[in-house]
Amino acid sequence: MKLNPKFLTHVTKGEHYMISTSGTKFSGIVKNNETAAFIVECLKSDTTENQIVDKLISEYSGADRATVQKDVADILNKLRSIGALEE
Repeated sequence: MKLNPKFLTHVTKGEHYMISTSGTKFSGIVKNNETAAFIVECLKSDTTENQIVDKLISEYSGADRATVQKDVADILNKLRSIGALEE
């Protein structure tokens, strides 16, 4: 899976945004927190849910795998709901 190329990402003053372009079912801007921004960055290349979980665990020492898996699944489901994922 990867990020739909019709969604652009932008960082300004430490804030992470995703902007939809024409041809998407979602019209607007999404402001991502640090975890969601990390996941979106992972999605810029083809990846799997487990690979994202592994990257997050190695980035944040002491993270509980079950919690990270739930958080990643939640964010991926939100991205799916707005058409931001290509699977």
